[in-house]
Amino acid sequence: MARARYKTLVDAFAAQIRSGTLSPGTRLPTHRELAAREGLALVTASRVYAELEAMGLVSGESGRGTFVRETALPQGRGIDQQAVATGVLDLSFNYPSLPGQTELLRGALRQLAIAGDLEALLRYQPHAGRSHERACVARYLACRGLTVDAQQLLMVSGAQHGLAITSMALFRPGDVIAVDALTYPGFKVVADAHHLELLSIPLTDKAPDLDALETLCGNRRVKAVYTMPTLHNPMGWVMDLAWREHLVGIARRHDLVLIEDAAYAFLVENPPPPLATLAPERTVYVSGFSKNIAAGLRVGLVVAPLPWIGRLERAIRATTWNTPGIMTAMVCNWIEEGTVIELEAQKRQDAFSRQAIAREVLAGLPYISHPFSYFLWLPLPQEVRADQVTLALLRSNVAVSTAEPFVTAGAAPHAIRLALGSVEWLMLEGALKEVRRVINQYAY
Repeated sequence: MARARYKTLVDAFAAQIRSGTLSPGTRLPTHRELAAREGLALVTASRVYAELEAMGLVSGESGRGTFVRETALPQGRGIDQQAVATGVLDLSFNYPSLPGQTELLRGALRQLAIAGDLEALLRYQPHAGRSHERACVARYLACRGLTVDAQQLLMVSGAQHGLAITSMALFRPGDVIAVDALTYPGFKVVADAHHLELLSIPLTDKAPDLDALETLCGNRRVKAVYTMPTLHNPMGWVMDLAWREHLVGIARRHDLVLIEDAAYAFLVENPPPPLATLAPERTVYVSGFSKNIAAGLRVGLVVAPLPWIGRLERAIRATTWNTPGIMTAMVCNWIEEGTVIELEAQKRQDAFSRQAIAREVLAGLPYISHPFSYFLWLPLPQEVRADQVTLALLRSNVAVSTAEPFVTAGAAPHAIRLALGSVEWLMLEGALKEVRRVINQYAY
């Protein structure tokens, strides 16, 4: 049987792209032009480009056309590939650490070693965590503006685990979850693993568009909304009280679960009340101690309405059984001693100082950020391609993330997200200057 004509075209395009005959950034013929040139039906021409896009060789961009990708750059570079080569300045992933935290860990381990209940930490723990530790974390949340009963709180192995057990416990494959058009990539991974359908909420220039969400809920059976109202990742927004109350109204009208991701909320002083305060009967509040203490601890928390706690406990049992007792004990000791609150204050100042460096180096570029965040969003000038900029920076030993991992629908915008929290202080200015140099190189 003769091979399908479109397959031959796909192979021909692929060979030209991989050989460099079609260089990165080349605009390919429109679907109609390709159909006319090759004597194909329009739907067949579209199928050619769809296969090339699925292979990671081209990207289709609304209103601009279809372009050859930088094939030397892995898709989604920056956020899904945390490990970077030695000597590379990592502006792709945040794991903020402060001087002295290593000694803090040594002291905490010594303290545990002489504790009277050390043997207990070697045994299985209750799935939701030990009762005194849940109470300790509940007191900590009260300092952040969220008052909850300890029975509503579960200890988990990091915020990502909290998102996973929430999806496992409360949703079924095929359920529709509304998410922002640009959102945290980790939730996309969770949704894919649990076969949840993500429905994209368009963004305005300062927040997700709740009128658009209302329309989506009218057209589809939306089960939940995943949102980051306090320090949105990647946009750095803090939604005001009116926006939060509007979202709660929509959730109550359409009986939605609200998943509130508060991983970076500690960086914002005196934010509006959490959704878990405004709508406690339908909000799952997820946070952790990766950013405010250290990523390696893998301790997180989930707060949920009491009727859902049993299901969430079963999901913890099915995944990790319990959060490691030694890790949880250290975190709770640091909470009780005031160390966590102190670290948060220091990291707020650290993030503020890093943003000040970014403001100076990137002055005049249209980036979006919050003055106390560890990241910023940088749309690129017209005709500057994110994959080219990202690869050029990688060749200069600077790693950044493209917009691609954050996108929930449609073509990725040409933008990069810069994580400011992982590069050593003295190296940050130079890394940002290299970002600016490369952007200018392609823009002019």
